[in-house]
Amino acid sequence: MGNVIRLLHFADVHVGMENYGRLDLDTGTSTRVRDFLDRMDEVIEYGINNKADIAIFAGDAFKTRDPNPTQQREFAKRLKFLSDHMPLLLLVGNHDLPGMASKASSVDIFQALDVPNVIVGNAPEARVVDTRSGPVFLAWMPYPMRNRLLAKDQHQGKSLHDLDLALQTSVVTIIQDLASQAMDYDMPRVLSSHLSVSEAKLGSERIVMLGKDVSIGKSVLNDPVWDYVALGHIHKHQDVNSGLYPGIVYSGSLERIDFGEEKDPKGFCWVELEREKTVWEFVKVDARPFLTIRVDVRDYEEPTTVVLSSISAHDVSGAVIRLIIHVKSQNMQLLRDNDIAEALSDAHSYTINKDVEHESRTRIGGVAAETLSAEELLERYLVDKGSTPERIKTLLKTANNIFQNDSKS
Repeated sequence: MGNVIRLLHFADVHVGMENYGRLDLDTGTSTRVRDFLDRMDEVIEYGINNKADIAIFAGDAFKTRDPNPTQQREFAKRLKFLSDHMPLLLLVGNHDLPGMASKASSVDIFQALDVPNVIVGNAPEARVVDTRSGPVFLAWMPYPMRNRLLAKDQHQGKSLHDLDLALQTSVVTIIQDLASQAMDYDMPRVLSSHLSVSEAKLGSERIVMLGKDVSIGKSVLNDPVWDYVALGHIHKHQDVNSGLYPGIVYSGSLERIDFGEEKDPKGFCWVELEREKTVWEFVKVDARPFLTIRVDVRDYEEPTTVVLSSISAHDVSGAVIRLIIHVKSQNMQLLRDNDIAEALSDAHSYTINKDVEHESRTRIGGVAAETLSAEELLERYLVDKGSTPERIKTLLKTANNIFQNDSKS
């Protein structure tokens, strides 16, 4: 019986996300940037404390392709610390890739400096990686970029649809080739990739997506040659293979990007690798909570009291809050904004959206003005003013001519 090899799998750090943040005066960076770095610290601490043998970062280190030097330094410092303790695959995701194939990715510096224990996965490849608990056959497929996988001269003049199909076919062929190589090795076998599986449930990655996405079917990855498939790119943690073997697992992003991920748990995967016996678990991190509070005060004479009561029923401390107040227009002035802001003062940040219901005006004959045409409104107005039938007829005729000319202009 072989040794169990402990694998740490995480992805989609997106260092540089600043939405819902504020300036941290101690560091000069956004508090949300600190959130993402703090989550990285949690993952790395867990891996080292639990004696992980190998780590996979499955892509998307930064928010943009051109991170600033401070963001690069903070990311590199953490990855270097992790790689001092174990081999690390640093897979290239779509946010790490430049638009031109000839340019370097945002993580290629690790390869250029030949950082010990770091494998930069910027092209499809496979190799045996030795760990302190035994060897692992490790294969990887970075984010599939058309200008890197398709020869320009062979696809000149093709439609976008045909190019997408060609890219999809290329990705499938590469993964099948990696699987064929894996069959020659009697040891735990892991495939890692940064891409979309068509059966996966999507999260907020669509909002921060760079470029057009091409997906592959689950069947391409659902191969018993693999003991675990470590995926990045989709922010929602999930096992696309629904608990079957092998696990085809998105570890998910480490922090919430927006309110679309409000209810999604955030974390990483801890994998115990054995050939045909691999098990894994999802480990949650202390991601900043996002919380939506909806309050309907349309039928209350003291709307502020109701809003404050609703806020006090939730733990807003340290959270990103979205307060939505449904209120009638005539009661807007009864909302004490300063009191509401004070009730939210312990939140990390907050937004207040007032969904105002405007009262329909029904002064003209007891009928809502919004339901009448311009001619009907004018006629009812003239009747209310006591105009004679002859005058009303004359004025309506003149008005109709104006309405018709106005519609033609």
